[in-house]
Amino acid sequence: MSKVFKVTPKRVKRANGLVLTPEMSVIVTCNMSTITPFYNGAKEVQERYMQVYGFDYKKACCTQSDFDYQKLD
Repeated sequence: MSKVFKVTPKRVKRANGLVLTPEMSVIVTCNMSTITPFYNGAKEVQERYMQVYGFDYKKACCTQSDFDYQKLD
């Protein structure tokens, strides 16, 4: 059963030449039943940010505390 989340940055973050802003929200679909999109090292979140914005989650040293999320389904 898939879960769908909307992930939104809490604030502007600048790290390693990358900028993450609150306007950069994404919709993430997780394959497993879970209560958070960050359960497996945020793999789906990382992939989605790279696809939509070309933003490297790991290079910017992002963590779960940098984001708000809400369950859509």
